Amino acid sequence: MAQAEYIEAFIIDVNGVPRGKWLQPDKAKALLGTGIAMPRSAFLLDIWGRDVVEGGIALDTGDPDGLCTAVAHSITRMGWADGTACQAMLTMREADGGHFYLDPRGVLSRVLERFTAAGLTPALGVELEFYLVDQGQTGGLKIAPRGADYSGWRGWHIDAVGLGEIHDYQPILREMMSNAKSQGITLETLISENGPGQFEVTLKYSTDALRVADSATLFKRTIKQVARKHGLTATFMAKPYGQWAGSGMHVHMSVLDRNGNNIFAGTPERATPVLYNALGGIIKALPDTMLTLAPHANSYRRFAPGVHAPTFGDWGHDNRMAAMRVITADPQASRIEHRVAGADCNPYLAFASLLGSALNGIETKADPGPETFGERRSPSAPSLPIAWSAALEKFSDSAHIASIFGADFQRVFTACKRQEVNEMRRRISDVEYDAYLETA
Repeated sequence: MAQAEYIEAFIIDVNGVPRGKWLQPDKAKALLGTGIAMPRSAFLLDIWGRDVVEGGIALDTGDPDGLCTAVAHSITRMGWADGTACQAMLTMREADGGHFYLDPRGVLSRVLERFTAAGLTPALGVELEFYLVDQGQTGGLKIAPRGADYSGWRGWHIDAVGLGEIHDYQPILREMMSNAKSQGITLETLISENGPGQFEVTLKYSTDALRVADSATLFKRTIKQVARKHGLTATFMAKPYGQWAGSGMHVHMSVLDRNGNNIFAGTPERATPVLYNALGGIIKALPDTMLTLAPHANSYRRFAPGVHAPTFGDWGHDNRMAAMRVITADPQASRIEHRVAGADCNPYLAFASLLGSALNGIETKADPGPETFGERRSPSAPSLPIAWSAALEKFSDSAHIASIFGADFQRVFTACKRQEVNEMRRRISDVEYDAYLETA
């Protein structure tokens, strides 16, 4: 890092957005030692990068700094940048060495410490979807696939699980994979998905859940930068096109004991009871955790019946129509697939919700309720809040959320989302003018 032209050092805020600064190479030693100063309020900015006034950690406090140190494995060359620039993802600690309560990485770390205390280790794998879109040369449209025309025919084709679209975008995707590898991000698969210019990558299953969250976060940054280099935009919006498939983040989870054995492993037909206890905890908490899985206004456009984006807290064996898919065909790989989160979520917060709820379910021996077969679910399956404001209120009022995230994080994240909700209410869409300007 000492030979780098500069170091791009950044934290990840509550919305999952990197925020930071460029440093001279002589700051490298501080990044791995005493740390560098960053405003504590940088973790609590709304999606437009503005202070969250009701959060009370900027104007009310004099906006003090905290000390951030680098996550060691994140220190790598930025292969997409000109020259020899390096990156360093930062995490903030308090003076006593504890995690800063607003740092999403610290939030997840605290949940993982509960697993360690229980003699358990969660293992996670991630499937993450995104679109490559063209802004500007799109026949008057806001965004479109590369080479698409205004007719809605050329360039709008679907090539799900086909190789043609992968070949069409080969220079970008190969550079993306190369840059991921150089950062220690292991991408197991890449496929073309159910939308034009939509792709999905699978991040390797790992017993280091924090590293998986780091990888998902750094991968999102990587493909955005590579796409920009090629004149395109990589977007993880949950629903960039109203008429095409949304983008999700499916998370596969198992839990290991002190000897490295999967405690979910049963038979090919059914897992051990503890899997269903974990499932019960996740399902019970789903309505309260929804805001961490679908954090933005656009997130809720993804949820509708029959489109693989669940609207109920239900589960089923090998059932992709359910919110939670239980996979037991290979008993030693028995796991839960959480299918609710959008690709636009902050991975640290989504993982904290999933793992914290699962551990609560294991500890209380929670019951997941009756199984869903196809779309035939039990009337007892809880409906999910599929309106942004409803999810916000569930999160705000939840004792369960306070137990996972801490009351202070719950309060300020609520303040952040309320500020965004209120801003959106002040913005009038073209659809509303078309519908109501002359008719209402």
